[in-house]
Amino acid sequence: MTLDDILASLFPAGHDVKSDHGVLQGSGSLKGGVPVLVIGIVDRIPVGIDEAIRLSEYVLSSVENGSGPILVIVDSDSQRMSKRDELLGLNEFLAHLAKCLIYADMHGRPTVGILYGHSAAGAFLATALATRVLVALPGAEPVVMDLPSMSKVTKLPIDVLEERAKSTPVFAPSLDNLAQTGAIKATWDPKASLAAQLEAVLTNSPDIHDTRDLLGKERKGRLKAADIAERVHGLALLS
Repeated sequence: MTLDDILASLFPAGHDVKSDHGVLQGSGSLKGGVPVLVIGIVDRIPVGIDEAIRLSEYVLSSVENGSGPILVIVDSDSQRMSKRDELLGLNEFLAHLAKCLIYADMHGRPTVGILYGHSAAGAFLATALATRVLVALPGAEPVVMDLPSMSKVTKLPIDVLEERAKSTPVFAPSLDNLAQTGAIKATWDPKASLAAQLEAVLTNSPDIHDTRDLLGKERKGRLKAADIAERVHGLALLS
């Protein structure tokens, strides 16, 4: 689906969402007139400090003055790997964007990510993965870290990583593997109404507590994360 197709299916009554050099911003409404803030990164652009701070501003302004869910639509490259962005603190800008989305969700503004294209690394973490619920459309290409980069970090040969990726989803990019780890809650049906599917997500989404570790355990993509998190939480309560 193209971005225009997605927006038309999400908001059959119309919307004012526009892309400004790949930065998406605007609004639509759900059935019953519930307003939805729409932001995102499209056209597979990288996310640098300029994009991150603009998106953060949209979120915080909406938290202060608006209401309703926040929809984050994503088709990006990775973070912008430029000397300027790195020297100005790109990591802090990306972290700020992620915290803005989490803050909004904790203050009554449910956040839903829709991944319809590519996204990777820091850009993926600060946008799609920072939402309460992440869904995807068929053909989406999420990559937390590609295998060549993972090889450089772990010092393991690529062929070793490729072999491990066959049985361990956390080693493997792709929509199916990210879904198995629990990071992606569901893959939507592009032939059905996206508005109806969004309504279902908002109706059935969990509370503010992150349950992706439990989903990963259920799908056998992350077998230990939920148990370790529960144990750490229990120990924290004792201290």
